[in-house]
Amino acid sequence: MKQKQNQNYILTWLTWIFILVIWLILSHVGEINITKLPTPENVLKQAASLCFNGYNNIPLWHHIGISLLRLSVAISAALITAIPLGLLCGYFSKLQAVIGSVVDFIKPLPPLAYYTLLIIWLGIDEESKVALLFIAAFAPIFVSAASSVSRVNLTYVLSARSFGASTLQIFFKVILPATLPEIFVGIRTAVAVAYTTLVSAEMIAATAGIGWMVLDAYKYLKTDVVFVGIFIMGLTGMILDIGLRKIESRFIFWGGK
Repeated sequence: MKQKQNQNYILTWLTWIFILVIWLILSHVGEINITKLPTPENVLKQAASLCFNGYNNIPLWHHIGISLLRLSVAISAALITAIPLGLLCGYFSKLQAVIGSVVDFIKPLPPLAYYTLLIIWLGIDEESKVALLFIAAFAPIFVSAASSVSRVNLTYVLSARSFGASTLQIFFKVILPATLPEIFVGIRTAVAVAYTTLVSAEMIAATAGIGWMVLDAYKYLKTDVVFVGIFIMGLTGMILDIGLRKIESRFIFWGGK
């Protein structure tokens, strides 16, 4: 098992080395304009400059922090609302017919399709940005919570009931533990979806944030800044997912068993 993991690590590193080599070749040997494809050296220099000097007179860590704060508030609100509602909808089919249909309608909509409405209703400040991320995160968590209830082994429920367990005990001792692994998959998906929506959330009337930094740099053809911003978003997204997987393996160790 350990040997297989080591092989996977080697393959991962080889993949990124291959990407870096191709990037080096294209940016140095090819005839691609530097404004379209900056060299890795320029991107590294820009990353160092951003770390020391910030962007638009705002420290880089502030851009990262404000984006993660918006994301954290939205995800927290989605967890508090989507998990209970999803479990209830999975338990009561009539409730699923009401709420589930609304979620199914919103789920495929592109974020920018309703962002204008959120701005009209909530203004251009933080409320509309957090609301956009909340809607993006709500659907995956709700769907995973609702669908996981229907997959609970009925034998477990009947066994608990035969031993005299109350409805509340069955929910917390049988239903909830059985659904948590699938709910956690929905949470990981929700974080990824909300993070990809971050750029849309910071498009209008924002003055800080990684998404805003990328969009502002794009306006002035600062492609090296765009690359740095993309790398930061990719790395922080990976770190968030690794953290969630660690939590899952630590606290929901029975998943898949």
